[in-house]
Amino acid sequence: MKEKISIDEFDDKKFNARFADENDNRKAVITHYLHNYHNGVKDYFQEEATEYIKQIVDYKNEEEKLNVVEEDALQQLLFEVEDVPFRTPENYSFQFIDLFAGIGGFRLAMQNLGGKCVFTSEWDKSAQKTYRANFGEVPFGDITKKATKNQIPKGFDVLCAGFPCQAFSIAGKRGGFEDTRGTLFFDVAEIIKEKQPKAIFLENVKGLRNHDQGRTLATILNVLRNDLGYYVPEPQIINAKDYGVPQNRERIYIVGFRNDLGINEFEYPEPTNQNVVLEDILEQNEVSVKYYLSNQYLSTLKAHKSRHEGKGNGFGYQIIPNDGISNAIVCGGMGRERNLVYDDRLTNFNPVTKIKGDVNRESIRKMTPREWARLQGFPDNYIIPVADASAYKQFGNSVAVPAIQATAEKIINLLDL
Repeated sequence: MKEKISIDEFDDKKFNARFADENDNRKAVITHYLHNYHNGVKDYFQEEATEYIKQIVDYKNEEEKLNVVEEDALQQLLFEVEDVPFRTPENYSFQFIDLFAGIGGFRLAMQNLGGKCVFTSEWDKSAQKTYRANFGEVPFGDITKKATKNQIPKGFDVLCAGFPCQAFSIAGKRGGFEDTRGTLFFDVAEIIKEKQPKAIFLENVKGLRNHDQGRTLATILNVLRNDLGYYVPEPQIINAKDYGVPQNRERIYIVGFRNDLGINEFEYPEPTNQNVVLEDILEQNEVSVKYYLSNQYLSTLKAHKSRHEGKGNGFGYQIIPNDGISNAIVCGGMGRERNLVYDDRLTNFNPVTKIKGDVNRESIRKMTPREWARLQGFPDNYIIPVADASAYKQFGNSVAVPAIQATAEKIINLLDL
């Protein structure tokens, strides 16, 4: 039996204490190296990755008196990275990077179209866990750091980013590249300037269009078009409900092509006109009692809604009919109560009280994390390795995969990749 070694070895406290001065992206470097082991991108991460693997092998042999061989460790780590639900397409036709990656909605869409991800970044540790479980990679962390940007390979085709919306300090200025400093868009623009991808695909909340009285979006377009040299058609609001998922979710998409490619027109995808309703994505089997609202909580929601009805300052609650579509799911707050459903299949007793008396008699429950995943177009073999609270946040923060894929397909077709 060979001694076992895993990516998780790099979380060992004694190991990290010994190498405290090392880059905190150690697991990201190694998993990116392994994920690209069978192509040229491997070379970009190889020097650092092989040094880190040697460190952990030497540490394990010294601390635990093992006899781990580096080549065996490499093969075990390689298997671990590749033994995931969503591997790179074998005959991929283009390369992309995934910034502000969340849990990989962009990546799912791009891989479905034959793309290979060569770099990903996401600072949230819980989202990193979910990303790794499904794609085998640990995303790099803070993209605002120079050390993180330096890890991005050259020569990729498409930059994908769902960056947060921030205001710029542009009073009395023309609203150019320098005026975006201190914002996350500046970091995206800096990467575009340095790496010169053929195309860019940015996603943001609908409110970006009117953010700071329209100055934020105007600055972004000015930077992309005039400072960075990209053809950028007018951004478009895309609604997830038009692309095969029962969720009323509007987001702004910004697409761009490097000017030297000679692309000067782009058409966003037409709605697919699929008649998908909530019933199509609800759990087929009885769900846990924990998702049902208690009588007391349901009464609280009703009272709150009654007090604030028509005042515009109360979320209230909303029950979505089975033949309807959900409201947009959100990452925090009380978003789960805006998408309640009727479900009278509950037969199990409450495991805490041993009775059903505290479950509301109207059989109203919250949607499950798996149902939220389906609202965003994530397939059922997508692994949810985190607790419900984190899962709701992650899916609420994510992108609607079918809408992203429909738009990305238009981009890839124009690039002829």
